[in-house]
Amino acid sequence: MAELFLLSRFARISCIALVALALFSAYQGAALAAATALIAAALVWTTPAFRPGRTRQPWRTLNRILLIALATSLLASLWNPPWAIGHWLYAMPLIAFGLLPVGWGAMLTLICVIVIMVANQAAVGEPGRHQFISSMLLTLALSGILVYLREYKNRQLAPLRRTDELTQAASREYLSADLHKEIQRSEREGTDMSLILIGLDSHLSDQDPDEDIRAILPRIGRFLHSQLRDFDSYYRVADLQFLVILPNVATADAAHTAETIRKGLGSLLESHGLNLTVSAGIAGLNIGDDSDSLQQSAANALRRAQQQGGNRVQSYSTWSEAQVTQARGSAQ
Repeated sequence: MAELFLLSRFARISCIALVALALFSAYQGAALAAATALIAAALVWTTPAFRPGRTRQPWRTLNRILLIALATSLLASLWNPPWAIGHWLYAMPLIAFGLLPVGWGAMLTLICVIVIMVANQAAVGEPGRHQFISSMLLTLALSGILVYLREYKNRQLAPLRRTDELTQAASREYLSADLHKEIQRSEREGTDMSLILIGLDSHLSDQDPDEDIRAILPRIGRFLHSQLRDFDSYYRVADLQFLVILPNVATADAAHTAETIRKGLGSLLESHGLNLTVSAGIAGLNIGDDSDSLQQSAANALRRAQQQGGNRVQSYSTWSEAQVTQARGSAQ
């Protein structure tokens, strides 16, 4: 949370500073510097650091267009002596690798280096052109080291990363193993255990764009965290579905918890102008259940709740499922 908070605060301060720099440059008559500062401010504004929801289209496309525009503007300044803003190119490798995949970042950096070399040969009368090249190569080497350390760290931590970056819910890859351990503990201690599968009824409000729904997912994750006990765990199992493991909780109590979560999420979605409802499926641990069968029971309960119109909590039972199956067979 501190990392996300500090990054967001830094992005907003940077955006304000760049806009102020653009106004000052325009007042001084430096049109290219003003345009470049405005492009840089817009680039920061379209990043997920400024607002977590800006991770998908059209924000990603707009962000990359602004990145190319920033690189073009800075490279064009090399043919407009004196090189007033050319030194901003020192930061281009870090910007490119920070906003693009490694391959595309390397390609953009290589293009910048080639253009800088050509401009340096053409700028015969520029006194600082030799120092510019040496400084550029030094910052390029330092950027390469930082990118290498970042990629190395990510590869080392990938097996240990248990949370979804958007919602802070546990990753789905760990669900089966964690659920198997909880089932074993419950059977060994003779205690209850329940699952809640929570899903947004997105089919009931197709007018809400996916970007608005995804923008609210971090708040949904924080709400679930606030409603659960310290030893409960929740997982993001699909784009709009979360599964909650409740140790030592019977089905009736799990249904009460699910109803509280459903109403709270409904109010949260409504406060953000989203015409969405929430449904939940409850499944309790029975004799002979394993990780897969328990998840399937919760999924069947959620599907049943949504088939009945959504915006409700449905508990799973073999008797009710048998009735549904029999009714379908009679209808056919």
